[in-house]
Amino acid sequence: MREHETISRTTGATVITLVAVVCAAGLAGALRRRRGRIRERARERREAAHRHTPHGTPAIPRQRRTGPAAEAVHLTEAERDAFAGLVRRLSEGR
Repeated sequence: MREHETISRTTGATVITLVAVVCAAGLAGALRRRRGRIRERARERREAAHRHTPHGTPAIPRQRRTGPAAEAVHLTEAERDAFAGLVRRLSEGR
């Protein structure tokens, strides 16, 4: 051992290195388990899609309604006639 290195400094560096290795191993294991869960969920979704569709064809997932609620506008008779005239003019190409 060199004269400027003490036992406590060497022990401290060793402990810090071991802690870093243990943390890296724990992180790698957690990521591996997470990847396995993600793959398992994807496999379950594929199997569920094949179970619920005839002849195992892939299904289109249900669409979620995320937009605003449907709105209704009540038009007067004159507004309806004007709108119908506009649609006729546009469909004729004028």
